[in-house]
Amino acid sequence: MGLRNICGRIAIRPYQNITTQEGGDFTETALIVSYTEKSTAFFTETLTSFSCSKIASVTSCSQARQLLLEQDFDLVVINAPLRDESGEKFARHIAVKGVSQVVLVVKSEYYDEVSGAVEDCGVITVAKPLNRHLFWSALKIAKAAGNRIRAMQAENDKLSQKIEDIRIVNRAKCVLIACQNISENEAHKLIEKRAMDTRTTRRAVAEKILEKYEN
Repeated sequence: MGLRNICGRIAIRPYQNITTQEGGDFTETALIVSYTEKSTAFFTETLTSFSCSKIASVTSCSQARQLLLEQDFDLVVINAPLRDESGEKFARHIAVKGVSQVVLVVKSEYYDEVSGAVEDCGVITVAKPLNRHLFWSALKIAKAAGNRIRAMQAENDKLSQKIEDIRIVNRAKCVLIACQNISENEAHKLIEKRAMDTRTTRRAVAEKILEKYEN
Protein backbone atom coordinates (compact mmCIF):
# COMPACT_ATOMS: atom_id res chain seq x y z
CA MET A 1 0.00 0.00 0.00
CA GLY A 2 1.16 3.54 -0.57
CA LEU A 3 0.39 7.16 0.03
CA ARG A 4 1.67 10.16 -1.89
CA ASN A 5 1.31 13.84 -1.18
CA ILE A 6 1.97 16.86 -3.38
CA CYS A 7 5.69 16.68 -2.68
CA GLY A 8 6.17 13.00 -3.54
CA ARG A 9 6.22 9.69 -1.69
CA ILE A 10 6.25 9.53 2.06
CA ALA A 11 6.58 6.73 4.57
CA ILE A 12 3.51 5.50 6.40
CA ARG A 13 3.68 5.27 10.17
CA PRO A 14 0.60 3.60 11.64
CA TYR A 15 -1.10 5.60 14.37
CA GLN A 16 -1.72 3.80 17.64
CA ASN A 17 -4.71 4.31 19.93
CA ILE A 18 -6.54 6.65 17.58
CA THR A 19 -8.98 8.94 19.37
CA THR A 20 -11.32 11.68 18.27
CA GLN A 21 -9.03 14.33 19.76
CA GLU A 22 -6.06 13.36 17.60
CA GLY A 23 -7.60 14.66 14.42
CA GLY A 24 -8.01 18.20 15.66
CA ASP A 25 -10.27 20.72 13.93
CA PHE A 26 -9.18 20.05 10.35
CA THR A 27 -12.52 19.90 8.60
CA GLU A 28 -16.09 20.90 9.14
CA THR A 29 -17.49 19.39 5.95
CA ALA A 30 -16.56 16.36 3.88
CA LEU A 31 -17.96 14.70 0.77
CA ILE A 32 -17.57 10.95 0.23
CA VAL A 33 -17.86 9.70 -3.35
CA SER A 34 -18.08 5.92 -3.18
CA TYR A 35 -20.16 3.29 -4.96
CA THR A 36 -20.19 0.72 -2.15
CA GLU A 37 -22.06 1.10 1.12
CA LYS A 38 -19.33 -0.71 3.05
CA SER A 39 -16.64 1.76 1.96
CA THR A 40 -18.92 4.72 2.61
CA ALA A 41 -19.54 3.46 6.14
CA PHE A 42 -15.78 3.05 6.71
CA PHE A 43 -14.98 6.55 5.48
CA THR A 44 -17.84 8.07 7.47
CA GLU A 45 -16.73 6.41 10.69
CA THR A 46 -13.12 7.49 10.26
CA LEU A 47 -13.99 11.06 9.27
CA THR A 48 -16.27 11.35 12.28
CA SER A 49 -13.36 10.26 14.49
CA PHE A 50 -11.27 12.92 12.75
CA SER A 51 -13.62 15.61 14.09
CA CYS A 52 -15.45 16.06 10.81
CA SER A 53 -18.95 16.99 11.92
CA LYS A 54 -20.78 17.34 8.59
CA ILE A 55 -20.45 14.51 6.08
CA ALA A 56 -22.32 13.96 2.81
CA SER A 57 -22.06 10.95 0.52
CA VAL A 58 -22.94 10.17 -3.09
CA THR A 59 -22.36 7.14 -5.32
CA SER A 60 -21.23 8.76 -8.58
CA CYS A 61 -19.10 11.59 -9.93
CA SER A 62 -22.12 13.12 -11.68
CA GLN A 63 -23.96 13.36 -8.35
CA ALA A 64 -20.84 14.82 -6.72
CA ARG A 65 -20.42 17.42 -9.46
CA GLN A 66 -24.01 18.55 -8.98
CA LEU A 67 -23.61 18.77 -5.21
CA LEU A 68 -20.38 20.75 -5.52
CA LEU A 69 -22.21 23.32 -7.63
CA GLU A 70 -24.48 23.94 -4.65
CA GLN A 71 -21.93 23.94 -1.80
CA ASP A 72 -18.23 23.66 -1.00
CA PHE A 73 -16.58 20.96 1.08
CA ASP A 74 -13.32 21.13 3.02
CA LEU A 75 -12.46 17.55 2.03
CA VAL A 76 -13.54 15.25 -0.80
CA VAL A 77 -12.81 11.51 -0.59
CA ILE A 78 -13.11 9.64 -3.89
CA ASN A 79 -13.19 5.85 -3.79
CA ALA A 80 -12.26 4.82 -7.35
CA PRO A 81 -13.54 3.50 -9.61
CA LEU A 82 -17.02 5.00 -9.61
CA ARG A 83 -19.98 3.70 -11.56
CA ASP A 84 -19.81 6.50 -14.13
CA GLU A 85 -16.05 7.23 -14.40
CA SER A 86 -12.66 6.27 -13.00
CA GLY A 87 -12.41 9.22 -10.61
CA GLU A 88 -8.99 10.54 -11.67
CA LYS A 89 -10.29 13.33 -13.88
CA PHE A 90 -12.82 14.30 -11.25
CA ALA A 91 -10.13 14.41 -8.54
CA ARG A 92 -7.97 16.74 -10.65
CA HIS A 93 -10.98 18.91 -11.45
CA ILE A 94 -11.71 19.48 -7.77
CA ALA A 95 -8.09 19.90 -6.68
CA VAL A 96 -7.19 22.61 -9.20
CA LYS A 97 -9.97 24.80 -7.85
CA GLY A 98 -8.12 24.94 -4.54
CA VAL A 99 -11.31 24.91 -2.46
CA SER A 100 -11.19 21.31 -1.19
CA GLN A 101 -8.47 18.87 -0.21
CA VAL A 102 -8.85 15.66 -2.24
CA VAL A 103 -8.05 12.10 -1.22
CA LEU A 104 -8.25 9.58 -4.07
CA VAL A 105 -8.42 5.89 -3.15
CA VAL A 106 -7.37 3.48 -5.93
CA LYS A 107 -6.51 -0.19 -6.36
CA SER A 108 -2.89 -0.95 -5.51
CA GLU A 109 -2.04 -2.13 -9.05
CA TYR A 110 -2.95 1.32 -10.39
CA TYR A 111 -1.39 3.36 -7.59
CA ASP A 112 1.88 4.37 -9.29
CA GLU A 113 0.20 5.33 -12.55
CA VAL A 114 -2.67 7.23 -10.96
CA SER A 115 -0.64 9.03 -8.29
CA GLY A 116 1.84 10.15 -10.92
CA ALA A 117 -1.00 11.60 -12.97
CA VAL A 118 -2.73 13.52 -10.19
CA GLU A 119 -0.04 14.53 -7.70
CA ASP A 120 0.86 17.74 -9.53
CA CYS A 121 -2.68 18.94 -8.82
CA GLY A 122 -2.25 18.30 -5.11
CA VAL A 123 -4.38 15.15 -4.95
CA ILE A 124 -3.41 12.75 -2.15
CA THR A 125 -3.51 9.17 -3.47
CA VAL A 126 -4.03 6.13 -1.25
CA ALA A 127 -3.79 2.50 -2.35
CA LYS A 128 -6.23 -0.30 -1.57
CA PRO A 129 -6.71 -2.53 0.34
CA LEU A 130 -7.36 0.29 2.77
CA ASN A 131 -7.20 0.22 6.55
CA ARG A 132 -7.99 2.79 9.20
CA HIS A 133 -4.36 3.64 9.95
CA LEU A 134 -3.51 4.30 6.30
CA PHE A 135 -6.57 6.44 5.73
CA TRP A 136 -5.84 8.32 8.95
CA SER A 137 -2.36 9.09 7.61
CA ALA A 138 -3.90 10.50 4.44
CA LEU A 139 -6.16 12.73 6.51
CA LYS A 140 -3.19 14.00 8.53
CA ILE A 141 -1.44 14.97 5.29
CA ALA A 142 -4.60 16.63 3.99
CA LYS A 143 -4.81 18.58 7.25
CA ALA A 144 -1.24 19.86 6.87
CA ALA A 145 -1.76 20.75 3.21
CA GLY A 146 -5.05 22.48 3.97
CA ASN A 147 -3.52 24.54 6.75
CA ARG A 148 -0.65 25.60 4.49
CA ILE A 149 -3.00 26.59 1.67
CA ARG A 150 -5.23 28.57 4.02
CA ALA A 151 -2.19 30.39 5.41
CA MET A 152 -1.03 31.23 1.89
CA GLN A 153 -4.50 32.45 0.94
CA ALA A 154 -4.67 34.63 4.04
CA GLU A 155 -1.26 36.12 3.24
CA ASN A 156 -2.31 36.70 -0.35
CA ASP A 157 -5.50 38.43 0.82
CA LYS A 158 -3.45 40.72 3.09
CA LEU A 159 -1.11 41.57 0.22
CA SER A 160 -4.02 42.27 -2.12
CA GLN A 161 -5.54 44.54 0.52
CA LYS A 162 -2.27 46.47 0.90
CA ILE A 163 -2.00 46.94 -2.86
CA GLU A 164 -5.57 48.21 -3.03
CA ASP A 165 -4.92 50.60 -0.12
CA ILE A 166 -1.85 52.03 -1.88
CA ARG A 167 -3.78 52.39 -5.13
CA ILE A 168 -6.59 54.38 -3.49
CA VAL A 169 -4.19 56.60 -1.51
CA ASN A 170 -2.20 57.37 -4.67
CA ARG A 171 -5.42 58.28 -6.50
CA ALA A 172 -6.30 60.67 -3.69
CA LYS A 173 -2.85 62.24 -3.89
CA CYS A 174 -3.28 62.83 -7.62
CA VAL A 175 -6.66 64.45 -7.01
CA LEU A 176 -5.20 66.76 -4.33
CA ILE A 177 -2.29 67.71 -6.58
CA ALA A 178 -4.69 68.60 -9.41
CA CYS A 179 -7.41 70.31 -7.36
CA GLN A 180 -5.37 72.10 -4.69
CA ASN A 181 -2.27 72.75 -6.78
CA ILE A 182 0.10 71.20 -4.23
CA SER A 183 3.10 68.92 -4.52
CA GLU A 184 3.08 65.15 -4.14
CA ASN A 185 4.93 65.48 -0.83
CA GLU A 186 2.38 68.01 0.46
CA ALA A 187 -0.49 65.74 -0.58
CA HIS A 188 1.17 62.84 1.24
CA LYS A 189 1.60 64.89 4.44
CA LEU A 190 -1.99 66.12 4.24
CA ILE A 191 -3.37 62.58 4.11
CA GLU A 192 -1.04 61.44 6.89
CA LYS A 193 -2.07 64.34 9.15
CA ARG A 194 -5.79 63.80 8.61
CA ALA A 195 -5.37 60.11 9.36
CA MET A 196 -3.61 60.91 12.66
CA ASP A 197 -6.06 63.67 13.59
CA THR A 198 -9.12 61.50 12.95
CA ARG A 199 -7.47 58.32 14.24
CA THR A 200 -8.36 56.46 11.10
CA THR A 201 -6.50 54.85 8.21
CA ARG A 202 -4.92 56.61 5.27
CA ARG A 203 -7.25 54.66 3.00
CA ALA A 204 -10.33 55.96 4.84
CA VAL A 205 -9.02 59.52 4.46
CA ALA A 206 -8.24 58.91 0.79
CA GLU A 207 -11.74 57.57 0.15
CA LYS A 208 -13.29 60.72 1.65
CA ILE A 209 -11.06 62.89 -0.55
CA LEU A 210 -12.08 60.94 -3.64
CA GLU A 211 -15.74 61.15 -2.63
CA LYS A 212 -15.45 64.93 -2.24
CA TYR A 213 -13.60 65.73 -5.48
CA GLU A 214 -14.77 63.00 -7.85
CA ASN A 215 -18.53 63.21 -7.22
